[in-house]
Amino acid sequence: MENCAGKKIRPLTRGRAHFRSTVHLCGGGGRIAEKKQGDRMAPRGGGRAAAAASSGSEDEEEEAGFSRSYFLAKEKEPSSGKKRARAAAGKLSDLNLVDEQVLRASLAEIPPKHEEEVEALTRSYRDQYRNWLFELRCGFGLLMYGFGSKKHLLEDFASTTLTDFTVIVINGYLPSINLKQVIATIAEMFWDQTKSKHKRQPGTSSQLSQPFPSQSFDDIISFLKRQTSDDVDDQVCLLIHNIDGPALRDAESQQCLAQVACCPQVRVVASTDHVNAPLLWDKKMVHTQYKWSWYHVPTFAPYKVECVFYPLILASGGHAQTTKTALVVLQSLTPNAQSVFRVLAEYQLANEKEEGMPVSSLYTKCRERFLVSSQVTLNSHLTEFKDHDLVKIRKHSDGQDCLRIPLVSDALEKLLQELA
Repeated sequence: MENCAGKKIRPLTRGRAHFRSTVHLCGGGGRIAEKKQGDRMAPRGGGRAAAAASSGSEDEEEEAGFSRSYFLAKEKEPSSGKKRARAAAGKLSDLNLVDEQVLRASLAEIPPKHEEEVEALTRSYRDQYRNWLFELRCGFGLLMYGFGSKKHLLEDFASTTLTDFTVIVINGYLPSINLKQVIATIAEMFWDQTKSKHKRQPGTSSQLSQPFPSQSFDDIISFLKRQTSDDVDDQVCLLIHNIDGPALRDAESQQCLAQVACCPQVRVVASTDHVNAPLLWDKKMVHTQYKWSWYHVPTFAPYKVECVFYPLILASGGHAQTTKTALVVLQSLTPNAQSVFRVLAEYQLANEKEEGMPVSSLYTKCRERFLVSSQVTLNSHLTEFKDHDLVKIRKHSDGQDCLRIPLVSDALEKLLQELA
């Protein structure tokens, strides 16, 4: 490299130690300017370069000290294997949970808050009762949504305003509901009304020669759709608490209720609490069958009655909670995995006194039913079962591995029924 005068200039190079000294002095305020000036003067004199070199060596020693301290600190920490073992030991199932009855008794002793405000809010909705009644008589259905239990609100509306209707209450928050029995009861009420008023329609006697519960659902719906009357006293109102409850959440139940709702003498008043409840219905069900008129009526009242049938998270719910958890896990698995679990469960129910089902026997039965093609496939299913605590492995008296489902017989039978 040459300058403008034609003289050769030696390129300026910076050593590693010199560069490190510059970095470490970045927080030093005035010293950084001094070092930068020393960098520019380094080619002209050797004194400053020597000082920079000595300063760089000191910085390297300081860095080496930091490095030693870092690795010494890491050696004192537990190893990664110990960390994984400690994390694996911290499971929710290892917690010593209290009994559910004890926990519910303790919750009952907690004094309620804001009772007066909640009651005042519920009373404020009474001004809308007349509008709700008008919409019911026009053929619409009422759907109440919002945070808080609406059970007291709907029952108060029914007892004070729906005095001209025959009210039938359906508690959708129950674990199971015989919906056909409810619909048969509605049909029997209409049949009693027609008999008392001597308005039997022609052709009805052949269909009513047997009780309603023994007839098909389509026959009962056909009978209900033929019931027409201008008398308000002949109308029936279905009051459904939690129409999105666990017993009414399936498509078949919603289709049945929708067909009943579009009968000319039937009106529906329902409440919903699940955020995804509107996904239960399609456009036809909302606009032409239920004919919902939506009302946002938050009450902020506690779900005391509705939550009785749900297990508490912080309580040991016993076999009911275990069965529900196992059902959720099994429904997320493949049909073949469910069938393999069913084979194991049926063997356990048939041989309760045995220590478990040998893996070889399970493999043989699954091969006979074409559920698995190799031992590797079966092992993959068993791994999923073990990961979710659906199956326990124990040693048989003869030394071979045996599989056992950690559920009592009643809970296991119920699980198989719900899984079918």
